[in-house]
Amino acid sequence: MPLTEAGIYAAALRLIDAEGVEALTMRKLATALDANPMSLYYHVPNKEAVMRGVTRMVGAQFRTVTPEGASWQERTRLLAADLRTLAHRHPRLMAYSFTQQPDFIQADDPFWTALTAIVEAAGVPRSEVPEVAALMVAVVVGVLAAELNGSLHRWATLESSSGNDGEDEDGVTGPGSADVAPEGPDQDRMFRLLTDTLIMGLEGRLTAERDGRVAGP
Repeated sequence: MPLTEAGIYAAALRLIDAEGVEALTMRKLATALDANPMSLYYHVPNKEAVMRGVTRMVGAQFRTVTPEGASWQERTRLLAADLRTLAHRHPRLMAYSFTQQPDFIQADDPFWTALTAIVEAAGVPRSEVPEVAALMVAVVVGVLAAELNGSLHRWATLESSSGNDGEDEDGVTGPGSADVAPEGPDQDRMFRLLTDTLIMGLEGRLTAERDGRVAGP
């Protein structure tokens, strides 16, 4: 079967899903495609180009089915949940994209198109839509990156400690110490809390602007 860009990206994604971004090399990719390594360079110039292509390919898979008549609040929840689903479908790629590819979201991406439409529907002035959407993406992506790399789990299981709390008279760490927690967090619930907080924050900002309590952005 002749090599194509789409075929190269699909094979690269399979390798990334199985072994991680660091394991992807042009030579290993050629082996997976049963091709001469040099033949890949007729289609993609280097690994960075492969990564961009894979990211764009996965981003194009993003689809949100919105119920007819849904409010902007519900549309926001669905959009965020769908991005999280995509992140967990390809966690190694998405963790890399969130932290290493500042251009992983483009203006014509389905996610960005849907988000900016939601922000405008909420009542944000059109001139401010990109900034508000960018802030929302930054918050959601930051949380998803922490979720994928395990940081969110660890942070959510840290318990506050002050004074001698968590230590007995001999200085032995007890069950209330900062690094001890009996159960892990409910990350589904935490993500819902995140989206609700974003929505309430935007609602409050818009209400304050309508009431004249906020002078500007």
